[in-house]
Amino acid sequence: MAESISVSAQDGHQLSAWYAMPNRKPKGGIIFLQAIYGLTTHLGDVCDWYSQAGYAAIAPATYDRTERGKVFGYDASGAAEGMAFRENLKEQTVLLDVSACHNKLTEHSKNIAISGFCTGGTWAWVSASKLDFDAAVIFYGSDVHDHLHLQPKCPTLFHYGDDDHVVPINLVDQIRTTFPKEEFHVYTGAGHAFYNPEQASHDAKAAELAHQRSINFLDRHFV
Repeated sequence: MAESISVSAQDGHQLSAWYAMPNRKPKGGIIFLQAIYGLTTHLGDVCDWYSQAGYAAIAPATYDRTERGKVFGYDASGAAEGMAFRENLKEQTVLLDVSACHNKLTEHSKNIAISGFCTGGTWAWVSASKLDFDAAVIFYGSDVHDHLHLQPKCPTLFHYGDDDHVVPINLVDQIRTTFPKEEFHVYTGAGHAFYNPEQASHDAKAAELAHQRSINFLDRHFV
C-alpha cells in the first residue's frame, strides 16, 4: 500500500506525497503529477500499481504550496473549483517539487521517469523538457498543445482518448504530428480521465491497455 510521506524541496518547502516501493530492487522510479482534483486516493493507487510492476513510485501534492491537503470532488463544481485552483501552480515551484521527488527516488535507482494526468500531464511534459529524466509518460495532458515549442529530453509516451472533451482530437493530432518520433496511442471511444476508475469517464479496457503499454515502455528504456 502507498504511504503518505513528507518530502523537502530545495527552497525548504515541505510537501506531502504518496509513495510506494516494490518488494524487490526497483527497476526504476516514476513520479506522477496530479490532475486538477489534487492528490486524490487515485494517485496512491497508481503508485501501488507501478510498485507492483517493480517501480518505486511517488506522487507529490503540488497544491500544498497554496493550501495543504486540498482535494476537489469529481463532480461539476469540483471540476470548476479545481480548474480555478490550478492557476496557483507556477513553473518554478512545480519544478522544485518535482526535483525533490526525483532526488527521493534516486535513493533507489538512477533511472527516473516523469508522468502525470490532465494538468499533471502537461506539467510532466514541461518537466521532461526542463529537467533531466530518462522517460516520460503523458496521460491526456490537457495543455500540451499550448507548449509545442518545448522539446522533451527523454523518450516520451502519450496516451489520449479520441472522445476527450478537454483535448479534442484535432489538438491530439496536432501534438502527434509535431512529435512524430515519440510513441503515441489514441484510444477509440475513450474520453478524458479514462485511466481513473474513480471517475465516470473511466474506460476499463483502454485503461488496462494504457497501463500495460506504459509498463512495457518503461521496461524497454530502463531494464
